[in-house]
Amino acid sequence: MGTRFSNRTIAIVDDDPDILQSVELAFRHEGARTLVAGDGLGALHLVREDRPDLVVLDMMLPRSSGLLVLEKLAEERISVPVIMVTANQGRRHREFALGLGARAYLVKPVSLVRLLDTAASLLEHG
Repeated sequence: MGTRFSNRTIAIVDDDPDILQSVELAFRHEGARTLVAGDGLGALHLVREDRPDLVVLDMMLPRSSGLLVLEKLAEERISVPVIMVTANQGRRHREFALGLGARAYLVKPVSLVRLLDTAASLLEHG
């Protein structure tokens, strides 16, 4: 068991239960407290209620896309580092997500090692 994310709360949002489970287990294995949601509205609720330290957010979600979630968080001035994860490799989407405040943009399939390293780096460097 690692401790890289002890005392950290990580919200993980993906509509694919297999991805959700594997990402959650990876963060828990590194000591994180995890919150999960399967759609955009659930993501907004988690972030508003629990104020996680970091959000791993899928772009293509039912009931409000990841981009809409980013827009809402910006409107509500809720500042939380977001790692956008997507199967979409388009540059336009990447620029749009980063422009809306995503701190990192990873294209699926993402290795869990890379995801954890990116999250650790964001939390370390603010």
